[in-house]
Amino acid sequence: MNPAIDGAEVILTPLLDWLDLLGVAVFALSGALIAAKEKQTIVTVVFFALVTGVGGGTVRDLLIGAPVFWITDPWVAAVCLGTALLVWLTPTRWWEGKLLDYADGVGLAAYAVLGSAKALTYGVAPVPAILMGIVTGTVGGIIRDVIAGRPSILMRPELYVTAAALSASLCVLGTWLEGPRAVVWTIAALAGLVLRSAAIRFNLSLPAYGGKAEG
Repeated sequence: MNPAIDGAEVILTPLLDWLDLLGVAVFALSGALIAAKEKQTIVTVVFFALVTGVGGGTVRDLLIGAPVFWITDPWVAAVCLGTALLVWLTPTRWWEGKLLDYADGVGLAAYAVLGSAKALTYGVAPVPAILMGIVTGTVGGIIRDVIAGRPSILMRPELYVTAAALSASLCVLGTWLEGPRAVVWTIAALAGLVLRSAAIRFNLSLPAYGGKAEG
């Protein structure tokens, strides 16, 4: 399942292509909304949409030695721009509530599967491939939060990165067991989405460090 790459671009199948665009759209939406709620200009809204939408995938591609996906795929930047314009032309109250959180969970799970599957396709070993899935699903949001001056998702106790790790791990495990790719990817994405949705619904979180602070 890990063919050698001889400088040729890897075709990941239509399913992963759709997962890619889905993740881009959802993360671009979250980035654009933050800029819109801060009453920023259209340029800033587009910038946040692009950075959030492609940040994780860009880091992944640079680390695994792949062509940066949004440079070679003309649809990705267009999706980010279209999402930014959608946010710009609609009231932010349309996007308030838990709906965006659940949509973000869809993008998180889809991107984690995509990142791991692509890493495996480029010959990356299983454990680093899992990490590439986590990077793909979370780094865009981290960049978004840092630029916006918000607490990073890494500093929150809620199950977010854990959901990405679950999807990425199941993707790699299923691939290693040589299961049907479409089935493996679907199960992996659904598992991460279910965990993230449960965390949103029931405020699930990991236990915090319980040791005494020094000094």
